Amino acid sequence: MARLARSLRSLLSPSASSRPALLRAHPGLYSLSSRLAEKHASAPSPYVPQAAARTYISEMRKSAFEGNILRIIRNEIEYELELCPPAQPVNKYDSFIVDDRPGEQWISLKRKYGDNEDIAIEATMFDGAVPLSKAAVIESGDAMQLHITIFVTISKGEGGDVLEFVCSALPDSIEIRRLYTRSSKMPPQVYLGPQFKELDNKLQELLYDYLEERGVSDELAGFLHEYMRNKDKIELIRWMGTLKSFVEKKR
Repeated sequence: MARLARSLRSLLSPSASSRPALLRAHPGLYSLSSRLAEKHASAPSPYVPQAAARTYISEMRKSAFEGNILRIIRNEIEYELELCPPAQPVNKYDSFIVDDRPGEQWISLKRKYGDNEDIAIEATMFDGAVPLSKAAVIESGDAMQLHITIFVTISKGEGGDVLEFVCSALPDSIEIRRLYTRSSKMPPQVYLGPQFKELDNKLQELLYDYLEERGVSDELAGFLHEYMRNKDKIELIRWMGTLKSFVEKKR
């Protein structure tokens, strides 16, 4: 073994004059030295290029960051579902058919009235808040109450004139803000009418009665607030689920 090692050192040494004699004396040495050289060349290098190291660290940080996001989202979804899980949305209220429109900030309600009237309501989710009076604040403990905008359209047959009320729905009341009359043949610069509060007081009262007769009442306002509180929770959970799926998705 010692002789073999000495022979190998002689073979691999920079002395070129001794190699031919050694190789002639020991022909197997060249084959062995070649195999050792090939093995050394094919061994993995312990050196990791700097760019590859940076990429690896970046991927690790990204994975940890996304993991934290997913953990928080899952906790939020679990909290919402356990604390007060949303109810299944109803599809009917009084004489109205309710269309929830999942994923949108609106719901629709429709009904027939009499022989020829179609009533359609478009209601937003909570779109603001209004301050309460001092007496109401003392009574309820809240300084603000949530606000919903509703558009009430009353039509009589295809292509006919249409009444459109723009209303505010507070938790216990409906307030008319504007009243428009229009038709499918309306010119672009038509006069839309005065502000509702500029109308005669008696006419205002009669128009409130007109809407109430068709189901647009303070009770409807209460229903919409209850419905939107539930929808707000449903849409929040849906939104967090969509965000979670996006973060989880791999390229």
